[in-house]
Amino acid sequence: MEYRWDSIKARINVGKHGVAFADAVMALEDELAITIPDPDSEDEERFIAVGSDAFGRILITIFTLRGDEIRIISSRKASNSERKRYEGAK
Repeated sequence: MEYRWDSIKARINVGKHGVAFADAVMALEDELAITIPDPDSEDEERFIAVGSDAFGRILITIFTLRGDEIRIISSRKASNSERKRYEGAK
């Protein structure tokens, strides 16, 4: 699978959340990443993934599948409660 994203959205994400989409790719490739369908998505099928990036940060990444591509929509650092749930599930 290839990873894709909108370059403008990627810059906005860094400014808003301090997370580059390249770091989100690493979190998506985390062997222990947890992925679930996004229950709040109405327009398209989206997924929520929780995984660790190369810096050891636990990231929440929203993405969709388009053909053979994973399109990253958003990524942010996990809250304390999200991080604890992820670490408890490993």
